[in-house]
Amino acid sequence: MPELGSIAGKTILVTGGSSGLGLHFAQTLSRNGAEVILAARRLDAVKDAAEQLRAEGGKATAVRMDVTNPDSVAEALEGLTLDGLVNNAGVTTTTPAMDISAEDFGSVIDTNLKGVFTVAQAAARNMKGRGGSIVNIASILGLRVAGALSAYAASKAGVVQLTKALALEWARYDIRVNALCPGYIETPLNRDFFATPAGEALVRRIPQRKLGQLSDLDGPLLLLLSDASRYMTGSVIAVDGGHLVSSL
Repeated sequence: MPELGSIAGKTILVTGGSSGLGLHFAQTLSRNGAEVILAARRLDAVKDAAEQLRAEGGKATAVRMDVTNPDSVAEALEGLTLDGLVNNAGVTTTTPAMDISAEDFGSVIDTNLKGVFTVAQAAARNMKGRGGSIVNIASILGLRVAGALSAYAASKAGVVQLTKALALEWARYDIRVNALCPGYIETPLNRDFFATPAGEALVRRIPQRKLGQLSDLDGPLLLLLSDASRYMTGSVIAVDGGHLVSSL
């Protein structure tokens, strides 16, 4: 029998795979034996990411994909046979709700919510008849809120509810749909902020009194993409050091 929790031999699509969380997810999957399809709008960047994985001995392919464009998504998936999807592509804007433009608000919703649905729908059609696992990357800001992030919080709350709705509809096809909600994860882009007094104050509000590391997401991700979670669908897993249960 295959090892419980193994993703070896599975073909998994990762959107937003050229950098940040998406690239880390792709590296984790590749190092655990999956064949990874990396997708992003910039083909040159995602090709570089795929080459990086291949240089490490993994199997990786790059495709261009604009998650807001159904034709682009369909073209990227043409000829693929997917076992899993990490629906990661996302954008944000830090603007007070009184000041954000309708265009900027709509852009966040289009990518983070409509884009998640568009890719999930295409992947589910691809998986129908075989089954598979879809992991939508949401956020603890889909369950709580923070200032100047109204569009982002609304989009991620939508992802949480969309995950549950798709899980209900697609369970009959053995397609599982779950959400992963990262808390504050340390990255090169935010490391300087978290070293400031404001950043340090934010960390003190996390019950574990520390930031998450990218590697802290690996276990939950592998769980949701493997048969170890075969009886899980519609689940929302927070990886946040207890931030969601911090006292008000």
